Amino acid sequence: MLGFETIGNATLVCHDGAPVLATDPWFEGSAYFGSWGLANQVPDRQRSDILACPFIWLSHGHPDHLNLACLDQVAGSTILLPDHVGGRIQADLTQAGFSVRVLRDRTWNALSDRIQVMSLSDANQDAALLVNIHGRLIVNLNDCSQEHFFWKHFVRNVMSKFETRFLLKIAGYGDANMINYFDDRGHRIEPRIKNIQVGAKIQFFTDYYRPTYFLPFSSFHRYQRSDSLWANEYTTPLSAYRDGWSSTRTQMLPPHIAYNCEDDTWTAISPPSLEAVECAPEEFGDCWSDPLESSEERALRAYFERVENLWEALDFVTLRVGGRETTVSPRTRRFERGVTFELPRQSLMTAVEHRVFDDLLIGNFMKTTLHGHWETQTVYPHLAPTLSKYADNAGVLNRAQFQHYLAQYKRRAPITYLLHRLGSQSQARIRPFLENHPDLLHTALRGYQWVRGGWRA
Repeated sequence: MLGFETIGNATLVCHDGAPVLATDPWFEGSAYFGSWGLANQVPDRQRSDILACPFIWLSHGHPDHLNLACLDQVAGSTILLPDHVGGRIQADLTQAGFSVRVLRDRTWNALSDRIQVMSLSDANQDAALLVNIHGRLIVNLNDCSQEHFFWKHFVRNVMSKFETRFLLKIAGYGDANMINYFDDRGHRIEPRIKNIQVGAKIQFFTDYYRPTYFLPFSSFHRYQRSDSLWANEYTTPLSAYRDGWSSTRTQMLPPHIAYNCEDDTWTAISPPSLEAVECAPEEFGDCWSDPLESSEERALRAYFERVENLWEALDFVTLRVGGRETTVSPRTRRFERGVTFELPRQSLMTAVEHRVFDDLLIGNFMKTTLHGHWETQTVYPHLAPTLSKYADNAGVLNRAQFQHYLAQYKRRAPITYLLHRLGSQSQARIRPFLENHPDLLHTALRGYQWVRGGWRA
């Protein structure tokens, strides 16, 4: 076979007579401290092909993309990585004994006679992969945010040179962006994410990139812990992907397909849905009644206090564990804006030890209460990505280090990066006023792209 398959959550398998490359392999087990399971079974044939690939590309460190249990099963493959500033994944995997190769941005790399790949890293510690299979281009944007992905102009220009173009990208309501919020009285705040027209949101991206085909990607999980099962109501059903979709330029394909690049035909893969299960937190080492030990409280304080950037926006962080509270703050007064996290001891200390606090946010079993004035009523941007992306992954702890961090990405493509920053700052000022009006937001975004030359009828 010469072509590719999409399967699982965010796995692309490319073939040139034999399996050559698999991306972000997660084909069994759980993620996010057991909170996530796969929505569909990965069939035996696709699983065998993943295991046979000599190359594995990993986009970023989230466990539904870099799943250590699955990665151990492809230990003989060469791990291809984006060129993330900080190089944490490279260092960790090299130390663990994997064969690792970092792909330089904007550089084509031949993996077989008819398959080339190009990796593009971004300052949000995500990455995209472009795959040229015999003149057909696959653009795998997985979890890349349009707000942070400064390569979008470059990608669009590359796509314009190919007749057949595929866009693979996360799409949906957005439950993975932390929706487990409570008010000061302990009542859950109803997530409003289902107001989004998913198809209209997708069309915004396809109007910009102008692919021949779009495939929903990196969106196929379900919640399975008893303390996160409630969030299944906010995962995205397949029927929602066409809600508001009206494109005549781009064809939306099913999320799981096999595409033959020799005759340009495709067939749907219909992986069976996995039976819904309910797992107790204790199965993953979490007991909500376990309190912190004194040494663990000290470790928590050190973990949060080291991030100087965090305290430019926050006055305090409180951790409620086992019914007891530990408050971290560099201040002795003026406690105005802060956040309380309530969660089990084991997952908290694991996240702190391994610097994966983002996994707690995405798992949606941790209860979060915001105090004071938060412009967007989410932990973004005051806590994430400052803590979960920059500090944990890139070791960025203060303003000077952050400026140096951004400068390294800027040097890779100065003009492209400058255009991105100008556009992102404009969007950041306008978006909070439009978030509760999805139709108006979509219209505004389309107009914004038109002004920049990104959308044409």
